[in-house]
Amino acid sequence: MARPQTVDEYIDGFTGPGRELLEQLRAMAHEAVPEASEAIKWGYPAWVHPSGTILFMVSGHARHASVAFTPSTREGFDAQLAGFATGKGTVKLPYGQPVPGDLLRRMIAFRVREHEDDGVLWM
Repeated sequence: MARPQTVDEYIDGFTGPGRELLEQLRAMAHEAVPEASEAIKWGYPAWVHPSGTILFMVSGHARHASVAFTPSTREGFDAQLAGFATGKGTVKLPYGQPVPGDLLRRMIAFRVREHEDDGVLWM
């Protein structure tokens, strides 16, 4: 199967809880940063600042979705992420559990500010 060229194609590759969560994350991204454009970067949906810098990405997996931010964004929310598995810049969101919408919106806002105010680029 060919790699997806659009976010629609990427999400269409999922069913059930995976697709539902990816659609929720997409809607949240559009609400939080309406000026960002969608793109496929390294095979995954990404939201790109008008300057061309990636703000964050999402990916779907067998049992969870991940949201990838810069490490500095993820580190800025360590205390609030105590109940989640995290990586260098990622947060795992298990399927079938409530999406931490308020937390993700704050993380997105932080990421936009760190790029616009501090010039933090993508990894």
